[in-house]
Amino acid sequence: MKTMTRFLATAVAVALAGVATPAYAKLTAAEAARLGADLTPLGGEKAGNKDGTIPAWSGGLCSPPSGWSPAQGYVDPFAGDKVQFTITKANAAQYKDKLTPGALAMLDKYDNFKMNVYQTRRTACLPQEAYDLIKQMSTQIELKGFGFTGGFSYTPFPIPKNGLEAIWNHVPRYLGGGVKRQYNTFPVRANGDFYKIATEERRVFFRNLDTPQDNLLGVFSSRFLAPATLEGTVFLVHEPIDQVAQTRSAWIYNAGQRRVRRAPDLAYDNINDGTEGLRTTDQFDGFNGAPDRYDWKLVGKKEMYIPYNAYKLSDKKLKYKEDIIRKNTPNPDVMRYELHRVWEVEATLKPGSKHIYGKRVFYLDEDTWTVVWEDAYDTRKQLWRVSIHPLMQFYDAKVMWHRANIWHDLTNGSYLLANLDNEIRTPWSFGEKASWAEFQPDALRRAGTK
Repeated sequence: MKTMTRFLATAVAVALAGVATPAYAKLTAAEAARLGADLTPLGGEKAGNKDGTIPAWSGGLCSPPSGWSPAQGYVDPFAGDKVQFTITKANAAQYKDKLTPGALAMLDKYDNFKMNVYQTRRTACLPQEAYDLIKQMSTQIELKGFGFTGGFSYTPFPIPKNGLEAIWNHVPRYLGGGVKRQYNTFPVRANGDFYKIATEERRVFFRNLDTPQDNLLGVFSSRFLAPATLEGTVFLVHEPIDQVAQTRSAWIYNAGQRRVRRAPDLAYDNINDGTEGLRTTDQFDGFNGAPDRYDWKLVGKKEMYIPYNAYKLSDKKLKYKEDIIRKNTPNPDVMRYELHRVWEVEATLKPGSKHIYGKRVFYLDEDTWTVVWEDAYDTRKQLWRVSIHPLMQFYDAKVMWHRANIWHDLTNGSYLLANLDNEIRTPWSFGEKASWAEFQPDALRRAGTK
């Protein structure tokens, strides 16, 4: 077995065989010195904006409220904040320079879609050891081909020079080393009808495995708990860091057939069970998988209204049917939007490559590099789908992550609302550790029959 020592000493990623792709220079010592100085430890601008509507980053929200316990759910530390203004179809033109084309399309299409804007709070906070690793590796890691070489970092390119570097900052970002969680997902039809899909998920990154593997980012398992048609189906994934040099390994246990088989189609634009075709495989978690079918362009940084500090949506008092799920869009009164700086990254389908999306525009939160919004266009360059990913600081774990994922289809008025736990008592558990043996194909049958 190849050791982690060898992994860190050798290339994490290589280019496609026979394709010459340039290697970009790693950060200089002078550039790295900016991390934690005028830039945040992850490379965002520490200062606020000129008119004060975006404050300076001062360390983030790094601990839970006094007396808090996980059983309470994530209580809102900003419950006293009031709506500053609301963006609607009627006044959208006034704010269009800070809205994506997808947001404008949503406002125009759905009368019940609106954006309640609150005070901006830069709550992102990671552990100090994550910051230290990012700075240490920033002068050693460089882009090569479709991946990176020189070691591992939660933010490989804190000062990105191109779009591929920027999207790479999203993929391995810090999520607590591992997490075990239960959540509910709802495909919502255009008429408002919906049903519930219950899932138990476990993901462990390589640093929290007892036996790290070469070129492995982490392992992932997902078990359906409901509905009856999916109950007992389990997915297992071994996620490489560079999925061009080494493709993703995936298996599925089908409860009806009671057998384990390979799942080679768990990649790119293939459709997964429980999504009603409303998201592709590589849209899970904002973006995942191999980036080689697109040309990536770093458009630049801009100020934009994005869903942030989504504690209101997380409230354990809310009921899915009564309080959250609405026709065409989740209840906008449980959503919170704030003005933040984002990196805009444009992905254009390469000639000869296959994907249902001809162009995709991703917006990454500057403080965490998390994909918070995506506008996806079909191969005729028509805006097709809008992905909205509300962020929240999980303050006990020092993790900024999606509180929910929402994929809207503008052509048919339906949407997929995922990762809610309002009606689930079991809290999410961060810092999950595991043995390599627990994530092998022969463990799938046992997981499916629990």
